Amino acid sequence: MKKTNWFRINVLKEEQWLNGFLQQGYKITKVTSWRSGFVFEKTSQAYVVRIDCQKAMKKEAFEEYKLMYEDFGWSYLQGSRSSGKHYWQKVSEGQEADQLFSDRQSTKNYYKQLMNYSLMFALPFFVLSCILFQQGTLSPDNMYLTRGLWDMEGSLFWKAFLFETPFALLRLFCPLIVIGSAILSLSAYYEYRKLQQQV
Repeated sequence: MKKTNWFRINVLKEEQWLNGFLQQGYKITKVTSWRSGFVFEKTSQAYVVRIDCQKAMKKEAFEEYKLMYEDFGWSYLQGSRSSGKHYWQKVSEGQEADQLFSDRQSTKNYYKQLMNYSLMFALPFFVLSCILFQQGTLSPDNMYLTRGLWDMEGSLFWKAFLFETPFALLRLFCPLIVIGSAILSLSAYYEYRKLQQQV
């Protein structure tokens, strides 16, 4: 079974989406090189997947990182020294054993990395959004390119409006990515602060 991932921005939702398939009796056999597609295989065992976010690592640090989790039974599915996102899978052993991080400090670090990942992912889209706003491309008058659209009436207006709306929404892609990344970063920050305040 092949599935495409639409949660590239939101790591937590992507992880939840993947585990939904694993709970139905599947395991992941392949993650495509662009991490947008997954190949699943039926299995009799229950599996769990976790996604970790890390800064770029040197080769030695990357090998140590992988060995550390492999010692605890995790299989490395996809990622690279500079990818930011790393996919791990293992046979489910229960609530605590199915977590990548066993202590509060590691969990805090995870949420901090997730915040950074979200912000770095959003940065180029933020720059593009600023350029589009400055050019006026995202104003209602300029988003729809049909000349005289707002002066049309009746069915002619609705036909032109409905035809061009998907293209106009594509122009909002960059700002929507920025908003989505900001929401994920804030939710990660909230979890980070909650852990920091625990005694």
